[in-house]
Amino acid sequence: MNFIKSKIESLLFISAKPLSIKQIADLLKINTKEIQIAGDELVESYKNSLNGIKIIKHVDKYQMVSSPINAQLVQEFIKDETTGELSQPSLETLTIIAYRCPISKIDLDRIRGVNCALILRNLLLRGLIEAKIDKKKNETYYTITLDFIRFLGINNIEELPNYQKLHQDDTLDKMLNEADKQTSTIA
Repeated sequence: MNFIKSKIESLLFISAKPLSIKQIADLLKINTKEIQIAGDELVESYKNSLNGIKIIKHVDKYQMVSSPINAQLVQEFIKDETTGELSQPSLETLTIIAYRCPISKIDLDRIRGVNCALILRNLLLRGLIEAKIDKKKNETYYTITLDFIRFLGINNIEELPNYQKLHQDDTLDKMLNEADKQTSTIA
């Protein structure tokens, strides 16, 4: 059971949104009852600790959150994070989203070569991007918002420099398809 808890913790840590028992079960290829037992044990374990993070449950979803005792500190940090200048990695991620949207997190991670979960969270908090879930693929796709377009002072996304050329460029698609082929042959 400990290895299940460890995997659930890792998934909740990197996820920018709550994960359902079914999503976790599908990812771990374990039945939902085992996930629910392990998840509920994690909720209790974190509830009874003095950690800076907690795991909460709402209906059938779990999420890792900051501890309520640190709420003021976290709010100050988020305020600074959402009002300051964007970091270079945030700008790179935002540029990829702007030119390639809608784009999945998996593709963003592949293009940038790193996990973009925290960057995406920051961009979502700033209102520069939005997430849309494709229920058929069970994947989240990111697009830019009207606030982003307004912030740049343009009327639509197509006014970005070289937008048509870069949006339709298939070099990234070829690279991602090649990465998919390599991943499927390894698995």
